[in-house]
Amino acid sequence: MSFTSDVKKELTQNFATTGTLLALVRMNGSINIFGGLTLSIATENAGTAKYIYKMLLELYEIRAEIRVHQKTTLSKNRVYTVFIDEGAGELLDELSLADSLLLDNGVPEFVKNDELMNRDYLRGAFLSAGTLHNPEKGEYQLSIANVYQEHAEDLRDIFKSFELNARIIERKNRWILYLSKAEEIMDFLTLIGAMQARLKFEDAKMIREMRGLANRQSNFENANIAKAVAASQETINAIRFLNEKKALEQLPPQLLEIAKLRQENPEATIKELGELMEPPLGKSGVNHRLRKIVEAANELKIGEK
Repeated sequence: MSFTSDVKKELTQNFATTGTLLALVRMNGSINIFGGLTLSIATENAGTAKYIYKMLLELYEIRAEIRVHQKTTLSKNRVYTVFIDEGAGELLDELSLADSLLLDNGVPEFVKNDELMNRDYLRGAFLSAGTLHNPEKGEYQLSIANVYQEHAEDLRDIFKSFELNARIIERKNRWILYLSKAEEIMDFLTLIGAMQARLKFEDAKMIREMRGLANRQSNFENANIAKAVAASQETINAIRFLNEKKALEQLPPQLLEIAKLRQENPEATIKELGELMEPPLGKSGVNHRLRKIVEAANELKIGEK
């Protein structure tokens, strides 16, 4: 089951509300006036279809029919249609949608100025056409597809009223409203009543960030190790060169001491080399002496040219 399906399953456990039903009818509903007025609400999610059926029964005592058919497209998904025959006209009147399904492409005006209705409408909008990428994969995006640009823009205004900075893009004859910031997505899930999904999202985000931090720390340590190995090899090469040229023994006693320790302990760290000296020497002191040995080798090479 996808993360989107998990969210929608949780949302269908919420109480039946007019705002949620309104969004589902507004976005997924279609009317037929031939042979009598009927209303159909289509969805590819079985749980959402059952939720619509439940809301119709609880809120308006309408006993609908759920029809199932297979899509003929390549996806071959099932489509669940909640079909309303008796009482369709009365329901549209109750929802103030009698004309808007045919004439109006935006969010109904009476919804826009009602904060509670806004929350419920957003829940229905996500159930209707929402998707949420799995946060475990690190791509944070929540989107709601809209047939009409006007509806997408009205939804964006509602998002903004809750301080959610949604954006709109056009894709395949649809207007996609989306959020791409993890914090805003979590706030949206809380807003529409998907607290369990919000907690799962937050946990996935935290785990991914901890893994990223661990990887960065590991990369940093590996880079330091590689740098230390390269520096160690440079010093060893310098010592070998000085030895070949019979110049090693001519180094000052403190440089000769550290040179011999480096030869005997090629894998030792700077700190470990310092601890082997009598008396022990700090890292900066060891580094200083090793640089002097490299400089001595380089000066000898230049003098030979």
